[in-house]
Amino acid sequence: MVQPLADLLSPRGPLTCLPAPAMGTLGMKILVIDVGGSKVKFKLWGTRRKAGFESGKQMTPQRMAKLVSGMTKDWSYDAISIGFPGPVIHGRPAVDPQNLGKGWTRFNFEKYFRKPVKVINDAAMQALGSYRGGRMLFVGLGTGLGSALILDEVIVPLELGELVYSKNQTVADVLGRNALEKNGLKRWSKAVHRIIRRFAAAFLTESLVIGGGNAKYLKRLPRSARRGSNSKAFAGGARMWHTGEIYARPRKHTWVIT
Repeated sequence: MVQPLADLLSPRGPLTCLPAPAMGTLGMKILVIDVGGSKVKFKLWGTRRKAGFESGKQMTPQRMAKLVSGMTKDWSYDAISIGFPGPVIHGRPAVDPQNLGKGWTRFNFEKYFRKPVKVINDAAMQALGSYRGGRMLFVGLGTGLGSALILDEVIVPLELGELVYSKNQTVADVLGRNALEKNGLKRWSKAVHRIIRRFAAAFLTESLVIGGGNAKYLKRLPRSARRGSNSKAFAGGARMWHTGEIYARPRKHTWVIT
């Protein structure tokens, strides 16, 4: 039975650090939560158990945590990874995203779930799950535009969607979901190819991954690009803990792949 929300919400204050499961334990059970502007998806890594629900501007962290907790009450897991659609500093959301509700910067996930929790930018999480080595740029086509660069095993979350595209538009305005719905697939696809080619040239990428929920609508990809998938976001969440040969350790603004 799910407890009343008021009984479970944590007070505002410093993050209470719970002891993490022993590092190097390959049998750790990780619940990976991918928070998006239109959907929240979650999966118990290493199993077939996964679920999700609609997101949006009414989705506060309290509501998200309550829904996930209720839908996973019969699941057994040791720790949680959360992909958050915005900047993350010192393991906590730094802003409240425009396409979600309020309160993300203040919410204490560890107190609510009573489990060790790690939070990372959602594009960085999918980039981590997609990484095969070298200098890689990840671009996520979703409600907005996610982006991350991995260089010498250092994951650097980016906000390329904030770049100016024209007098009245940012790159996110041109490549986001609203632009796809308003302008149509053909015009949107041309913009994707034109902008991402410039990104690849600017970052001197060795590999390029295009992910996010809208990547599936691209009939062809820019040269040297490969298509990402939501499953890679879950893989990235697992790699935030020492569950295999490849895992990443957090720093203030970045993550370092070990």
